[in-house]
Amino acid sequence: MTTALLVAALLMGFFGSPHCLGMCGGLVAAFSLSMKDVSPAKRRALIATYHFGRLSSYAVLGLAAGFIGTTVLEPLMKGNSTPRILLGLVLVFVGFTMLGAPFLTKLERVGMRFWQLLSPIRQKVFPLNTYPRALAAGLLWGYLPCGLVYGALLIAVVAHDPLSGAALMFVFGLGTVPMLVATHETVNWLRDKIGRLRLRQINGAIMVLSGLAVVVVPMVMANMHSGHDMSAMPSHGSGDHMQMTDTQMMDMSHNNRDRDNMDHNAHEGMNHSNMSN
Repeated sequence: MTTALLVAALLMGFFGSPHCLGMCGGLVAAFSLSMKDVSPAKRRALIATYHFGRLSSYAVLGLAAGFIGTTVLEPLMKGNSTPRILLGLVLVFVGFTMLGAPFLTKLERVGMRFWQLLSPIRQKVFPLNTYPRALAAGLLWGYLPCGLVYGALLIAVVAHDPLSGAALMFVFGLGTVPMLVATHETVNWLRDKIGRLRLRQINGAIMVLSGLAVVVVPMVMANMHSGHDMSAMPSHGSGDHMQMTDTQMMDMSHNNRDRDNMDHNAHEGMNHSNMSN
């Protein structure tokens, strides 16, 4: 996994965080209300704790995604360009998702059913007045259905190994933290800037272009290199023609030499005859 993928995951989390706020806003408000009786210092520590739990869940999901990619996909892709092409296609797919394409909507609905099954467990973590409760709440929060998370998991699948998948998902989660821990005024400012400047769409377009580059550029370079190698090879037809031409020139040289010898001998014969007379 390259640094570029980690940066892509971080930006994906940050510029997609307004979507995360829409999905997780109610949950964050519930967490905040459950901590109203704790001190400000402990409140900050509890917030950090449940976000660490959420990022840990993302890392576990990334670990599983990377394991699937290593055990299921990698044996089918050894010795060819399929991993690179697959990574490029995934980046294009995720990029279009960030541009607003509802590719993962149905998957979110499936995830919502699982989220509902966790409801009895979720109720037990309230109020969030202790660190174990905050950590448990964060761990559960990581499984909230979200198309953006599922898109990041697709990248983790093609990240070549489980640890890379875990790191990629953890970094993705880091990108979502600023929006989710910001104050109300800061949230409005961030959401306005990201929305007005279309930063999410720009990031999606960059991911689409990056994916296309990953797929297309090596193919173009390979074709150019192959064409260069072909042009550097000597042409057999041209060589044969040159070889025939050289042979003909040698024959012509021999014929001319023989003709000169014959003329010289005839001339010498004539001189000898004249001297005899």
